[in-house]
Amino acid sequence: MGKRILAALLAAMMVLAFSGCGKAEIPEPAPEREPVVQPEFEPEPEPEVYVPSGTNPLTGLPMEPEFENDRPVAVMFNNIKAAQPQLGISQADLIYEVVAEGGITRMLALYQSLEGVGNLGSIRSTRTYYLELALGHDALLVHAGGSPDAYQKIPAWDVDNMDGVNGGSDAKIFWRDAERRKAMGYEHSLLTSGEAILEYLAQDHFRLQHEEGDSSPQLFSENGTPAAGTAAEHISVKFSNYKTGTFDYDAASGLYLAGQYGSDHIDGETGEQVSVTNVLVLETSISVISGDTAGRLSVRLTGAGDGMFFCGGKSIPIQWSKADRNSPFVYTLEDGTPLALGQGKTYVCIISSSGNSVSIS
Repeated sequence: MGKRILAALLAAMMVLAFSGCGKAEIPEPAPEREPVVQPEFEPEPEPEVYVPSGTNPLTGLPMEPEFENDRPVAVMFNNIKAAQPQLGISQADLIYEVVAEGGITRMLALYQSLEGVGNLGSIRSTRTYYLELALGHDALLVHAGGSPDAYQKIPAWDVDNMDGVNGGSDAKIFWRDAERRKAMGYEHSLLTSGEAILEYLAQDHFRLQHEEGDSSPQLFSENGTPAAGTAAEHISVKFSNYKTGTFDYDAASGLYLAGQYGSDHIDGETGEQVSVTNVLVLETSISVISGDTAGRLSVRLTGAGDGMFFCGGKSIPIQWSKADRNSPFVYTLEDGTPLALGQGKTYVCIISSSGNSVSIS
């Protein structure tokens, strides 16, 4: 009996075992994971370069609109060799260089804005033809003295000016630099600054903006290189036996680099070489004023004459004209088409149509 019960229990256990195996569930495979999508990398946009909405009438370049209708400031620079280096000349928008008595030259440098301009000098006396250049731009003239004829013409022609010699209250914007006075002499030591001039102008001494309807006729283009021009990478302008100016074209910058007295024309204030986009050489009649014992000159700036335009390493002949002393220069091509300068600074050399020369290579 016992053996039978044991056998039955074993049989039952085997049945249960096989039954359990039959019901075993096969595990379902794990659900596939969705691929991880990496977010696309979007680089931050480059900040937009701010471009002022105004235009500098002397350079054609953008400038803050609050300055574009201002009367420019025209500064009389001494350029005698013993007075080098000049200070602040490289920051000028437009430079006129004209011969003076004895064969020396002086420069009239125009600034549409004096913001950020440091010391300027040395400042010297003006001549009648420099008054005409300033009047052509409706400019405020900064000088230190003048010829007898210039002093007569300043009130007669209503030239707004700041004089470091006989200027009364406006002479306060000038000072004598001790180091230059010691090294170069008293006459080459008079300085002013952009800040000093701006502070004086803020005191409401002069009309500071052009009158309504007064606009510059000068055209500018982004690339002023004359398409049909001849190669002009090296320019030599002989003003007199005393002064020859040079301009070497730098293709990397697209600028002409100025030189004088056998070396680079370096600004002692900024340490930069004077460099410009455009060089103009204007020929006119220049003669000694009859009876002037100092040999002062008469320079014809009205009427018309021949000239040369240099930009982008090339040159073309042009014509210049100036209707009267209060009018600006107008430049045209030989066929009468208005000349467009390249956007940037300009250097104007005014030389005698006889006796002086321009060499190009």
